[in-house]
Amino acid sequence: MLLAIDVGNTNITFGLFQGKELKGSFRIMTAATRTSDEYGLVISDLIEKQNIDVSSIDAAILATVVPNTTHSLTNAVRKYMHCDPLVVGPGIKTGIRIDTPNPKEIGADRIVDAVGAYEKYGGPVLVIDFGTATTYDLITEDGRFIVGITAPGIRISARALWEDTAKLPEIEIKKPKSILAQDTITSMQAGLVYGQIGQTEYIIRQVIKETGYENMRVIATGGLGSLIADETDLIEVYDKQLTLEGLRMIYDRNR
Repeated sequence: MLLAIDVGNTNITFGLFQGKELKGSFRIMTAATRTSDEYGLVISDLIEKQNIDVSSIDAAILATVVPNTTHSLTNAVRKYMHCDPLVVGPGIKTGIRIDTPNPKEIGADRIVDAVGAYEKYGGPVLVIDFGTATTYDLITEDGRFIVGITAPGIRISARALWEDTAKLPEIEIKKPKSILAQDTITSMQAGLVYGQIGQTEYIIRQVIKETGYENMRVIATGGLGSLIADETDLIEVYDKQLTLEGLRMIYDRNR
């Protein structure tokens, strides 16, 4: 069984694959200060909670945008799952070509999303990941990663509101009934959610305009992706497990 690990700035997501089938998944908060034993014990316990025996894990793959977690997580996998994890980085076979001036600048998470989107949906495809940052990555019909756009994520924007203003409270991020807000909470929710919808639609249209890719597919993923994808016809599919699927595909290609 394969353990796929996606380390984001806010959360670490784990997927358990038997062949191509996702048997279970879980998330924990990202904490760069955790030791390998702390990670190992937490991961082992959560695997068992999925009714899966830890001893059945015989392979692992890791992608991280938080470099300080790499050492602890790889050692945790070696010590508690008794296998050497494949780390997504230079030299890994992905099946796509990073066709940008400095390929090493492209984060591992974006490469994994690109692989998942291209393999599942073909190209040209724009994959939007609504995570800590909102990223828009374009892969061509022949599998070239050519465009990467980065914007503040919804949670970053929300945190800026309540941390940098004296009277605005911390709020739940959800779509209000109407954009015509009449109180503080719904006014913040309206600005955050409708603002993100507007940004998303504008960027999609501008990418189509500047590339001429009228047949471009648009795929969303990430924690708050469903909230936005449900509100615009320009997003074709919300794929919750796209990143984990991409990790599984990269592992299979390098096995």
